[in-house]
Amino acid sequence: MPDDGADPATWVPSETVRRNSNWAAFLDRVGLDYAGLAARADADPAWFWNALIGFLDIRFVRPYRTVLDLGDGLPWPRWCVGGTTNLLLSGLDRHAGGARAGHAAIVWEGEDGTVRQWSYRELAAHTARLAGALRARGIGPGDRVALYLPMLPETAAAFLAVAKIGAIALPLFSGFGAAAIATRLAEADARAAVIADGTWRRGRRILMKPPFDDAAAGFPALHTVVVLRRLDVPVAMQAGRDHWWHDLCASQPAEAPTAELDAEAPLMIVYTSGTTGRPKGTVHTHCGFVTKTAQDMQLGFDLHAADRLLWMTDLGWLIGPVQITAATTVGATLVMAEGVPDAPQPDRLWRLVDAHRVSMLGLSPTIARLMKRQGDADLARHALASLRIVASTGEPWDAESWRWVYDHVLRRRGPLLNYSGGTEMGGIVATNILFPVKPASFHGPVPGTGADIVDDSGASVPPGVVGELVMRAPCIGTTRGLWRDPARYLESYWSRIPGLWVHGDWASRDADGYWFIHGRSDDTIKVAGKRTGPAEIEALLLASGLVSDAAVVAVPDAVKGTVIACASVPAPGIAADAALAARLSQAVVDGLGQAFRPARQIFVTELPKTRNMKTMRRAIRAALTGEEAGDLSALLNPEALEDLRRAAGP
Repeated sequence: MPDDGADPATWVPSETVRRNSNWAAFLDRVGLDYAGLAARADADPAWFWNALIGFLDIRFVRPYRTVLDLGDGLPWPRWCVGGTTNLLLSGLDRHAGGARAGHAAIVWEGEDGTVRQWSYRELAAHTARLAGALRARGIGPGDRVALYLPMLPETAAAFLAVAKIGAIALPLFSGFGAAAIATRLAEADARAAVIADGTWRRGRRILMKPPFDDAAAGFPALHTVVVLRRLDVPVAMQAGRDHWWHDLCASQPAEAPTAELDAEAPLMIVYTSGTTGRPKGTVHTHCGFVTKTAQDMQLGFDLHAADRLLWMTDLGWLIGPVQITAATTVGATLVMAEGVPDAPQPDRLWRLVDAHRVSMLGLSPTIARLMKRQGDADLARHALASLRIVASTGEPWDAESWRWVYDHVLRRRGPLLNYSGGTEMGGIVATNILFPVKPASFHGPVPGTGADIVDDSGASVPPGVVGELVMRAPCIGTTRGLWRDPARYLESYWSRIPGLWVHGDWASRDADGYWFIHGRSDDTIKVAGKRTGPAEIEALLLASGLVSDAAVVAVPDAVKGTVIACASVPAPGIAADAALAARLSQAVVDGLGQAFRPARQIFVTELPKTRNMKTMRRAIRAALTGEEAGDLSALLNPEALEDLRRAAGP
């Protein structure tokens, strides 16, 4: 990745783009330029968040007295003190009863090509009926409700219905097995669940109720399970506990009251996979989640009401709830798709963009590399004329894949807007539609986060130096601790550098002020006294054109202490042999120097990925060293880990 300022900007916004952006409207509202706004946000966070809440029209029943109270210290801010609200007031309720009631809220396509569309009025009716059904079963404010659903229109209604009644959503990955489900049900002490009988993925019927039943067997407190019929296959129904969605909702009215809640009432618990031990339950609130989501999507990605947003994901990744909240808050159309982007046809993602006039496409670097591997012939058959922005998060970009998206997907007509943060709080650093964009870069910190890059003592590092990404200021989107575990929250984020939120990412900035993410700091590679992140080495491997995916880890060595091991997927037509290993090693040496020559080169057909398509490097390291891998519940393809072990040998 570039870090010396030498790489020129690739995309430069026109004056029309700048003028019509949400950022420009916000700057006009507060009477500042961008630099002035960022400076005032750092100096006076309360002023900034109050101004942003007003601009985004985040709605309250009872106005808050104080937007920010730091009386309990920086790790424990209290937001919108004295106010009452509900996530739906700023989104679905507003649009279903207003001018956009007949506008398309959701357009959905199944893997079999079936298309369904709901207007805002229809989404509100489905949401109200399920909310009424849950209330009739005794579910109310504070109760945890698990959501084990693929991406369907009803998934959006279920998430919104739980919020509507003041219960707490517990999103689960639709591919979880029984053990992962059981862990989260137990941690959250769930009383109810909304699940599907199954889904289609790559032409196969995936049953979801059997693993859920296995997981729920030991939880008598789970007294209500609402089952959505997607596959229409016979499933076991437990009398008294299990109810078909259509039966339970049929008698409920199309309108239901929205619960008035304390602004900081929990909205959902989203679990992240821990390197060791049990998963961490991040807690998001009604005022915090809607405000941060609106900031990231409306300002960061310039989402407008006229947009159609497609981000192929899962409810169990934060982007699932984010896109439901973002689209309904701004009044846009959310395009949802069952299954995966490259099946049943390799070019399915591009066909979806054309067929449903998608204007904003969410695309992780891993998915970009997957689609790039298919070649450009299928992509070239699609005009993609509706597409104005590609949005990205999840992991660092390599410059070659970034340029491929810009050149071949966007066709240089619009920007690839990238941001990085985490399940714990949304975005910290982002590209910005007001400014030029370099490949794989971020314009800089998201205002209101106090983001910085520091050394081990907490001092800011100069351009070109890799350091820890931290936050110096309170952010409204940050998790309110960890579910029932305040000590672990402090240990995880606040203990490494006193007074700073340490996010766990390596970052740097170049001489022009552009920022770059270099991967997780717990994936640090230090060889011969030199430190780097895996993303920098992986970018060199991918830039060779010889591999389509790559992961780099540091492994112990009896002589050198630590050496580099590379696991790569050869590009189509490239033989996985000693010659390839030599060429890849030389590419690393040419880019970083002899000290970083890889000690091992392993070739596989796919890398182990999490369900949100991040490479699971700690699992790769464990496979190569025999160490404990930690929590693997988020692993999407365990067979890839077995293949890696075989390829690595004894």
